[in-house]
Amino acid sequence: MTQQLLLHISHYGLLIVGLNVLLNQIGLPVPVVPTLILAGTLAAKGELPFAELFSIAVAACLIADCAWYRIGEKYGIRVLKTLCRISLEPDSCVSQTQSQFDRWGVNSLVVAKFVPGWSTIAPPLAGALAIGWLRFVILSVLAAVLWAGAGLLGGMIFKSQIERLLIQLDRYGSMAVVGALVLLACYIGYKWWERRRFYKMLRMARISVAELNELIQSGARPLIIDVRSATARELEPHWIPSAVAISLEDVDAHLKDFPRDRDIILYCTCPSEASAARVAKVLMNRGFKRVRPLAGGLEAWVAAGHPVTQAP
Repeated sequence: MTQQLLLHISHYGLLIVGLNVLLNQIGLPVPVVPTLILAGTLAAKGELPFAELFSIAVAACLIADCAWYRIGEKYGIRVLKTLCRISLEPDSCVSQTQSQFDRWGVNSLVVAKFVPGWSTIAPPLAGALAIGWLRFVILSVLAAVLWAGAGLLGGMIFKSQIERLLIQLDRYGSMAVVGALVLLACYIGYKWWERRRFYKMLRMARISVAELNELIQSGARPLIIDVRSATARELEPHWIPSAVAISLEDVDAHLKDFPRDRDIILYCTCPSEASAARVAKVLMNRGFKRVRPLAGGLEAWVAAGHPVTQAP
């Protein structure tokens, strides 16, 4: 069975590698690193041309990245929210990427492919931020060269070990395939369970847009906190009047400034108010009682026709 697989890869290796990389980079949950490593091993044995393998892998990455960049450029933050909704890790799929952009800037694109999930989010985020096609293509090519090169070279360096592993797999045949499929199913199931648990954690009391507006009009002076990252605020440069911008990473540093005798309202722009709910959880664990995320976040506030402060 393993020998047949190797035969197919040696005959159609360029097509298999190119298609596998392309599908992985557009976001489909198909493993690609084993393919690159195996292709690198065959290249080391002279059964596949290394230069062509490397070029096709880089080209496939660039095609997928440019497509995502264009989508982000056209649809902005909406495509990021959609990706977050369908992600197996909704609590970090966008916020983590935005935090990396805040910390390292667009140069973080170079290492994005080495971080699961981030590799799909980073290109449309770069497009939404409009960093420019030339800059994006240069960074994307550099990232693809490092990522594809690491996989292929890994297969070449550890050629003998991989060959021994393939012999063992061939000995156990279908049992190895079934085991691999079971492990993959367990991984996806675990991630899905984590997703369900996260959304269950988000089911806390929220304040509606109408209730917040009434609270403000009554003179109650609630503390309104915008927990979006700096990148998210750049993508949507407006906020609820009097809101204070404090991201999740900076909450602990501002705890002493938060009142305990007033309502604290938190909002963001992520699905299910994920970031706002996480900050609310932190504050509740620190003893704050009157803490609520804003249902629907900033989008709901804008949709209701309430005023916003626009960045100059």
